[in-house]
Amino acid sequence: METFDLTAHPAFPARLVTGVAARILSLDGNWLTMRWKVEGAQELVLPPFAGRARTDGLWQTTCFELFVKDGEGYAEFNLSSSERWAAYDFTGYRAGMAERAMERAPVCTPRRGQSVLIFDAAIPASALPPLPWDYGLTAVIEEEGGHKSYWAIAHPPERPDFHHPACFAGRLAAPLRP
Repeated sequence: METFDLTAHPAFPARLVTGVAARILSLDGNWLTMRWKVEGAQELVLPPFAGRARTDGLWQTTCFELFVKDGEGYAEFNLSSSERWAAYDFTGYRAGMAERAMERAPVCTPRRGQSVLIFDAAIPASALPPLPWDYGLTAVIEEEGGHKSYWAIAHPPERPDFHHPACFAGRLAAPLRP
């Protein structure tokens, strides 16, 4: 599966972070696994461990996100190094927001070095819409001093908006049937 070098929205450049890459590692009958790699993470602010629980507002600090579009609607998954998570359904662009049913909590695993962060996340496959879908892998990055940058495969020009159709730049096809 393709690795995407995410770009920071030009209106909100990073201070020390030099790159964010993201990819879907695998999708099987049980889990969708993903990885984000943040380079230049010396001053990256990570929320402290808080245990697995559904929590709103994770995007207000460092947060990793998956958007999955199937038809007119889409799902949003917010994943934090704190192990907190959120999942939402939308019926259209920023419309009809509701909590997405999740029978199991996602698994979030951060690993941090001196200047790099690897963030792995697994979402139960049962929480995902059927393939095919367009998707977006995104990240809100907070650095010391409250400096935030917004990273995506693609951005709309005006302002960061991960819900915008331009951000659904990845495509995952349905498996081929023999």
